[in-house]
Amino acid sequence: MAGQVWFADTLGGFMYSDQLSDYLRTELQPMMRFRQFTDLQEAIGYGKGEQFHWNVYSDLEDDGGELQEQEAMPESNFTISQGTLVVTEYGNSAPFTKKLDDLSKHPVQEVIKKVLKHDAAKTLDRAAYSQFAATRLLVTPTGGNSTDSVTFEVGATTSTVNNVPLGKEHVKVIVDEMKERDIPGYDNDEYFSIARTRTFRPIKNDLESIYQNIESGARRIYMGEIGLYEGTRFVEQTNIARKNWSNNQSDEAFFFGGDTVTEGVVEYEQIRGKIPSDYGRSKGIAWYYLGGFGIAHNNPTDATASQNRIVKWTSAS
Repeated sequence: MAGQVWFADTLGGFMYSDQLSDYLRTELQPMMRFRQFTDLQEAIGYGKGEQFHWNVYSDLEDDGGELQEQEAMPESNFTISQGTLVVTEYGNSAPFTKKLDDLSKHPVQEVIKKVLKHDAAKTLDRAAYSQFAATRLLVTPTGGNSTDSVTFEVGATTSTVNNVPLGKEHVKVIVDEMKERDIPGYDNDEYFSIARTRTFRPIKNDLESIYQNIESGARRIYMGEIGLYEGTRFVEQTNIARKNWSNNQSDEAFFFGGDTVTEGVVEYEQIRGKIPSDYGRSKGIAWYYLGGFGIAHNNPTDATASQNRIVKWTSAS
């Protein structure tokens, strides 16, 4: 069977030796970055089907205004659209033998639980990321090479080859456009941006000479947060692999306000033990999650996709 066994050193035998350190170490793993920004919906419950819907309400079609004393009250209307996510099972497991459990110096179940927790964090973060990446509101440097202007597009892809690093001048115009589009802030009036570490290197260099994330009073600091600039808080992630754009100048980055991705939970992630079989000789531990993720404003057509709250810095290659 696939799993952890005593007779193969790399699959379990190394868990005991004459001079094995008592200190428990595992490989470095990133924590969740994208999932921490999802809008959690806990009220799905059992017996309600695999699809979860939420309503998205537009502004009133006509603006209000000044009224004369005997003028009739104006009337208007708004439209309602729906977002949808599909509830899905997620999980992974690590079987192990009774012999490995009995003879190992390190507690096999505790080791596996720690490894499984890392795996659950990566898997669910990638699921959340896939919905951030589904936004149809794209941004690229103007002409592919501008260091101080950008072009917004609506669609699934862009034809522009992004040939410059993401810099503070780009951040300024992206944030200005987000405000012009009335994209609400995620935390009060502040926006967030997530990207891989090297994508933020030029901005981090600039932050050293401008200012760092200095705030008075208590507030939440998000995992991976590195600084604040132009009303935007930057978060590094390494869960999602580089996109390997042909010029290797940058990588995708996400800028967003409030109401980003909805997470519907039926059962939170949990550790489960396998019922032993083969007379107690075959054991196992798994993590399990029942839920799903969906972009909150998942407009299926370009006509309304401009209402997306997530902006993706992207490239044609």
